[in-house]
Amino acid sequence: MKYFEDFEPGQKFVTRARTITEADIVMFAAFSGDWYPLHTDAEYAKKSPFGERIAHGMLVLSATSGLLPLYEWAIVAFYGMDKVRFSLPTKIGDTLHVEIEVLEKEDKGDPGGVVTYRNVVKNQRGEDVGFSIVKIFIAKKPQE
Repeated sequence: MKYFEDFEPGQKFVTRARTITEADIVMFAAFSGDWYPLHTDAEYAKKSPFGERIAHGMLVLSATSGLLPLYEWAIVAFYGMDKVRFSLPTKIGDTLHVEIEVLEKEDKGDPGGVVTYRNVVKNQRGEDVGFSIVKIFIAKKPQE
């Protein structure tokens, strides 16, 4: 388990990977209610600048947040997200992973502190498809 004290600015982590499928897009559209045709209508999407359906940006955020090693970190709460950008589309069949870099940490007293890190989402070609700055509240090591 990684606690607040175990994180230092400059540390880097790479997550496992996950392929975005057509089923992911359909299930996300059903769950979110976002049936925008760029994601769900193949004929409409053919006429778009992308030439085919692409994943919802929020689907990419959601799927890649699930790649983070959350069970290995003593997370108390999600604290926030800033500067979210999507630099390339994620298409059906793209395999994504996240490269994480710890930017800073802020002690919040006895319970723990906030760790700020940069997420860079990359596809199977090593292209950056998305970026975000994430803050999580992480517990301190238990007193022995």
